[in-house]
Amino acid sequence: MAAAPDSSKRCVIWFGKPEAREKVMLAADGWQVRAVLPQQPADIGMRGGDMVVGLIDFRSSSDNELERISQLTAEHRHMPLFALTPAQGEGGARASHPLLAACRQQFPHPPDIKELLRQLQSLGDAPLALAHDEVLDTLLGESDVMLLMRATLRKFAPVDLPVLITGETGTGKEVAAHALHRLSSRHDKPFQAVNCGAIPSTLVQSELFGHERGAFTGATTRRHGLFETAHNGTVFLDEIGDLPLDAQTSLLRVLQEGTIERVGSNQPIHVDVRILAATHVDLERAVDKGSFRRDLYYRLNVLRLSMPPLRSRGGDIELLSRHFLADFRNQHRIRARGYSTEARHAMERFPWPGNVRELLNRVQRAAITAEGELITCQDLELGQDGNGASHGELSHARTHAERETLLSCLQQSHYNVSACARMMKVSRVTVYRMCRKHQLTLEGLR
Repeated sequence: MAAAPDSSKRCVIWFGKPEAREKVMLAADGWQVRAVLPQQPADIGMRGGDMVVGLIDFRSSSDNELERISQLTAEHRHMPLFALTPAQGEGGARASHPLLAACRQQFPHPPDIKELLRQLQSLGDAPLALAHDEVLDTLLGESDVMLLMRATLRKFAPVDLPVLITGETGTGKEVAAHALHRLSSRHDKPFQAVNCGAIPSTLVQSELFGHERGAFTGATTRRHGLFETAHNGTVFLDEIGDLPLDAQTSLLRVLQEGTIERVGSNQPIHVDVRILAATHVDLERAVDKGSFRRDLYYRLNVLRLSMPPLRSRGGDIELLSRHFLADFRNQHRIRARGYSTEARHAMERFPWPGNVRELLNRVQRAAITAEGELITCQDLELGQDGNGASHGELSHARTHAERETLLSCLQQSHYNVSACARMMKVSRVTVYRMCRKHQLTLEGLR
């Protein structure tokens, strides 16, 4: 599958030297940033079809440099210009420089980058604005790690190569996969997703690649698999580390040759799909253990997108909790409208082993059970001590570990309760009790 980058780009020509966070915030919003140092020979180099905007940094530019910028921008009078100016009272003679009159808007230091992004966004047409704004609304966050992740995602989206999405449970790997698809040239084609660990090993080949009539007992009709139904679109393979070895071989054929074979047939069928895969396990270790093919790993690991854990995202926890509560209030009539100071501090200290998904679940549960207008630590079932080691938090960690162990054993035993009980060295009654405790339905899992 050949790489096919998007033909149009959005570029900010930064006349000066942007700070690291300023650059990454623009990149996370889909803007390429090219710094032009006025004291060095440079050409703007505009390409037809691109949206190019000039950003003049008055904060550190000398008079001679501003004169050079004037010459460069005069050659591209149709290019929209914006200005970053020094703080009030620090501009001196530059506060009345003729270049300022050519700028659509000025942003005094420290600049409001969010407002700058809104102004840049307003320059685009409606379809472009949709593709570069609303698609990533579900990947909220203003921390450095999230900005870098979104910038990386935007780079990967238009390139028609496999992407391996890694990260802990609940970090939003499937959300990222949807964003990669919607920002790609395949956005109007099918998106098919499957959890490889939720398919019984005997049915994996049929689910992914289809089967012919009579291929096995019960195959009364021909069935198209996931890859055929996703032709010209995107296939997302969640928990790729749980894929059986025989299915790994078939998947490798798709990546190498672009063909599949239905179960019960030896006739190759051409499929054109982009493959996105996700895992929360260490695939390198799985390769060393022999449970995952090395050649398949290298084929999948062409582009790698890492989803950061919630505990490393700083102020994003408060941002997300406010967003989740506001969204829940729009859908349900509840009394809760905010969080107590202690609750906000407790959320910042909590390690969030279930990441964003756990935060969402706790906020929704607390919004329902809260008696007052402010959600408390008790509503969130969080302790208040700063080291994150309260009895409630330790209890939650144990519960989370127990649930993950139960799910893993059920998957390995193909949801056979007796086999799962033997693996966990407990009775079958205990397995059923644990399923009820963790709200797991065997029928649904199967």
